[in-house]
Amino acid sequence: MERDPVTCEHRIGNAAPAIANGSASEAEPPNPADLSAIGAPVLQRPTGTSSFPSSRAFGPDSVSKMMASRYVTVIGILGDPESGKTACLASLYLMISNAELAGWKFADSKTLMAFEDIARGAREWNAGNPPEQMTVHTELSDDRRPGFLHMRLVGDSDGRRVDLALPDLPGEWTTELVGTSRADRFEFLKAADVIWVVLDGRALANKERRQGVISRVGQLAGRLGTLVGGKMPKLVLVITHRDSGEPSAAVTTLLEAELAKRDLTATVIPVAPFSDDDKQVKSGFGIDELIEASTTSILPRVEFWPPSDPVEGMRSYVSYRRDR
Repeated sequence: MERDPVTCEHRIGNAAPAIANGSASEAEPPNPADLSAIGAPVLQRPTGTSSFPSSRAFGPDSVSKMMASRYVTVIGILGDPESGKTACLASLYLMISNAELAGWKFADSKTLMAFEDIARGAREWNAGNPPEQMTVHTELSDDRRPGFLHMRLVGDSDGRRVDLALPDLPGEWTTELVGTSRADRFEFLKAADVIWVVLDGRALANKERRQGVISRVGQLAGRLGTLVGGKMPKLVLVITHRDSGEPSAAVTTLLEAELAKRDLTATVIPVAPFSDDDKQVKSGFGIDELIEASTTSILPRVEFWPPSDPVEGMRSYVSYRRDR
């Protein structure tokens, strides 16, 4: 009624003066139970169903929690800006979602929305013409913590399930790691099974830029050796833009020689996440080989129970594998 709330006769604190003045002589004293309910919610909160879990990028804590329940293959992805790191992830997602990744089938992903974010640019075509840039530049809200993408794959040949944790990192992080040795954001590499070093194939094909890229690979390998400290994870050199030309044997030899200076070896895999000429090289070229190399252990398989001929008088059970 647009009156001043202070003058309300029903307001707590005004009831006593009103009774004293005789304006509410018939009023009963307030019930303590009613007074205790003042300020409580007017309506009861409706019972709601549990919401779906977030499908955005994971933080390191979420990846650690997942690793406590099952084995997760952690992959480190390093490379300069515009080298093609995000393009490899977007191509992997688009291929597996269309059942075109040879040898693998999709099983699950806890970060579908994060994959959709990086692949959205490749879906937006203008009148049948592909966009000038398939992916956007990676930017993280937290400048100190990496964001991980999760994907579970099932092998066609053996049916094994593989959980992948793939970080989508800005290229500036790798630049700062090489230039200033800032390694606080790469602590997760100590638990990585594989490290991808993504290189721009166009820069390697350019004679003026080639040696600079190769020298930076050696410097990055030295930083990684200092960061990891112990045994280096499996190293894979991913050369993008295979559609622009195949890396020459001389370039591969120079890369291997640069790593050999630091007693390291690497597997070189050329890829074409997106191709400008699908007739020569299809989009997604080499992605299946990259996943296969990342999920295959470099250690030789040990026979669980090797056969041995029994020898009379020999206590084979007690001396089993004692010589190893």
